Amino acid sequence: MKPFGWLDVLRVGLIQACLGAVVVLTTSTLNRVMVVELALPALLPGVLVALHYVVQVARPRMGHGSDVGGRRTPWIIGGMAVLGVGGIVAALATVWMESSRLGGMSLAVAGYALVGLGVSASGTSLLVMLAKRVPEGRRAGAATLVWMMMIAGFAITAGLAGHWLEPYSPARLLMVSGTVSLLALLVTLAAIHGLEGETSAKTLPGPAPAPASQDPLRFRQALAQVWDEPVARRFTIIVFISMLAYSAQDLILEPFAGTVFGFSPGASTQLSGVQHGGVLAGMILVALAGAAGARWHMHPLWRHVGSLRGWTVGGCMASALALYGLTLAGLDNPDWPLTTNVFLLGVANGAFSIGAIGSMMRLANEGRESREGIRMGLWGAAQAMAFGLGGLIGTGASDLARALVADTGTAYAIVFGLEGSLFVLSATLAWRLGRPTRANAQAGSTRRSGLNANTELKGHLT
Repeated sequence: MKPFGWLDVLRVGLIQACLGAVVVLTTSTLNRVMVVELALPALLPGVLVALHYVVQVARPRMGHGSDVGGRRTPWIIGGMAVLGVGGIVAALATVWMESSRLGGMSLAVAGYALVGLGVSASGTSLLVMLAKRVPEGRRAGAATLVWMMMIAGFAITAGLAGHWLEPYSPARLLMVSGTVSLLALLVTLAAIHGLEGETSAKTLPGPAPAPASQDPLRFRQALAQVWDEPVARRFTIIVFISMLAYSAQDLILEPFAGTVFGFSPGASTQLSGVQHGGVLAGMILVALAGAAGARWHMHPLWRHVGSLRGWTVGGCMASALALYGLTLAGLDNPDWPLTTNVFLLGVANGAFSIGAIGSMMRLANEGRESREGIRMGLWGAAQAMAFGLGGLIGTGASDLARALVADTGTAYAIVFGLEGSLFVLSATLAWRLGRPTRANAQAGSTRRSGLNANTELKGHLT
């Protein structure tokens, strides 16, 4: 298979931007309409957004389907179509809630479930395609480009949709939702055309796929095989813990700034923008470092510090330090440089994110052949579950801490400290994952002596 060049990565990024365009309407725009225009409890959109994350436990099954078929393109196109239909159904449900609360809510459950399924099918196969076709030296840059385009899809869609929704009416909401979904599918069809090439199941390495009638059984067997791989299992745990810490901070940062530091709603919103700017800066930093390091990646220092594994570990530790800084800010430090602290938190989060995504691309190809989709799906499901739980745990922990601790700043400090400790745990696990084990050494020795070393554990993050 021909490796992807930057133009190919750009085409993948366009598809990722389309994913972000449809998702942002369901998780942001419809959220606001339900709470403001329809005066519904904020818990309703919160539950619906959580549902679209929960449904993404189907990611391993979607990845297995693309493994068996040998092609990712049908799953990307099909997933985008399901996602678009889900976005339209969710908008229809929101409009229906105005006249029938129960009917609209029931339809919304179906719509958000379709959104989760569409993201699972299309997003998982996109990542697997990147993992298999992007050369090692370009992975950090490719991950940065694709994720920045997804963020651009969020921003552009939110801005244009907000413009065309003024003045608000149910008809405008349906028009905007339908237009975004249709354009997302059309752009995806154009971007994916000819991208994968003529790859088929017969050209993939490893055993031939089983007949479709055996597919459900094969999925359970394949999932068990992947879960038995020490690296895949441990990396799943790392993804879940780190993403839990990453997402738990989102919903409490602005309330913390307002309650403890007296930020106005506008100022706290700007603070959130500072954090997102830091995330982008961190992503770009890793991409530039990856490009520079490609020239001397064999240097021992770079293999430990500048590799994707190094950025994953370092990003986790830097995120922990930034959260510990917020802990100090909550402990009666009114002069603390909060804005700078939040920007550095964003930079650390961005560096960690690209390191983790690049590591996923690296490790998806490790282990048993023709299981890349299941591995990527497993890690995607862990990330989705962490994001679904993160907001709930973060806000719940802050409420509990404030109920038990008289001082509000101290209560927030406790929560930020716990989140920082989760990042430290993730960094420790990621560092240990990259260390050669006794099994590695024995297998390597066996291989050098001419014996069979097929059971060697490939446990290095690079």
